[in-house]
Amino acid sequence: MRVERLTLSEWGDALPNTGYEVFHRPAALSVIERYADGELILFGGFKGDQPVGLLPVVETTRTVGRTLMSPPPGMNIPRLGPIVMPTSPKQRKRERVNKKFVEAVLEEIDAMGPLSLVRLLTPRQYGDPRPFQWADFDLTTQFTYVVDLAETDADAVLGSFSKSLRRDIRRGRESDVTVSVEGLDAAEAIYRTTRDRYADQNRGFSLSWPYVRDLVTELGDDARTYVARSADGEFLSGVTVLYGPDTAYFWQGGAKTDHDGIVVNSLIHWRVIEDILADPTFEGVTEYDLMGANTRRLCDYKGKFAGELVPYYTIETDSAAMNIAKSAFMAVTR
Repeated sequence: MRVERLTLSEWGDALPNTGYEVFHRPAALSVIERYADGELILFGGFKGDQPVGLLPVVETTRTVGRTLMSPPPGMNIPRLGPIVMPTSPKQRKRERVNKKFVEAVLEEIDAMGPLSLVRLLTPRQYGDPRPFQWADFDLTTQFTYVVDLAETDADAVLGSFSKSLRRDIRRGRESDVTVSVEGLDAAEAIYRTTRDRYADQNRGFSLSWPYVRDLVTELGDDARTYVARSADGEFLSGVTVLYGPDTAYFWQGGAKTDHDGIVVNSLIHWRVIEDILADPTFEGVTEYDLMGANTRRLCDYKGKFAGELVPYYTIETDSAAMNIAKSAFMAVTR
C-alpha cells in the first residue's frame, strides 16, 4: 500500500461516485483549509495507480505536541474521517484493504509518536473501524437518524411518520406559512438566529459568519437555504441543508418556533423531503440525515420521522500519556 499527499484536484479525481459525506467534497475541504486552525493534509492510499483509501486530516502543532483531527473541532462538521474503496466485492479482500490502508496511513501521519493526539469521526459508510481498535485507539459508537427516501412516493414517506408529525405537517400546509428556497441573506439570518439561541442557552458557538458564508457559497447547488415566512413575510425559522452524492444533511438552523399553533420546523423538513423526492437535481439523493440522535432532548422529535438509527464511530488516541497530552492541549487552546 502506497500513501501519498494529494492536492485538492487530485483528491477530487480520487473520490468515488458515492459513499462519502458532503464535507469530503473538494469545495467543502477548500473552506476547511481556509478556516481551520492548522494545516489540511489530504492522504490517498493506492494499490498501483488505483486509489483505495482517502483520509483528510487537519494537523495542528503546539509547544505541547500535535493534534491530527478529522474533522477539526469547532466547525460544525458532524463527520469526516476515512473513505475506503476496495476494488473487490469479496469480504475478505475488503477487510484486507481496509486494514492495510489504516496501518499505512497511521504510519504516514506518525499517529503513535510521542504527544501525537489523533481524533477521527468516521463517515456513516465506514463500517469497519476494527483496524483502529487493533492499533490501540479508543473506539466509541455514536448515532444519527437517517430517513430513507429511496421510495419516491411522497404519500408513502409521509405515511411512515408518526401521527402527531403528520398532523403538524397537514396543519402547516393548510396555514398561511410558506416555505421557500432563498439566498445568502437568508443563510445569514439562520446563522444569527442559531447563534442567538445558543447564547440564550449559555452554550458555546464557535462558527463565524464568513466561514458559513463561504461554505454555502463554495458548495453552490450542493447547499440550499429553506426559510419559513408568515403571510406578511416575517422570518419564522429556517434551515441550511447540505448535499452529498447520496445524502442530504440538515446542517444548521431549525430554532424551535411555533406560529399560530403551527410547528414551523416540521413544515420546513417536509419541504426539504419533497424537494429531494421530486427535484431532478437530487436524483441520486436517497437519504435525509437529520442529525441529533446523540442529544437526548432532540430524540423524541427526530424519531417522529421514522428514520433509521445509524451508527458511526469516534476514534481517538487512548493511553495514560495521551490523557496528560489532552489536558495540556486543552489548557493551551482555551
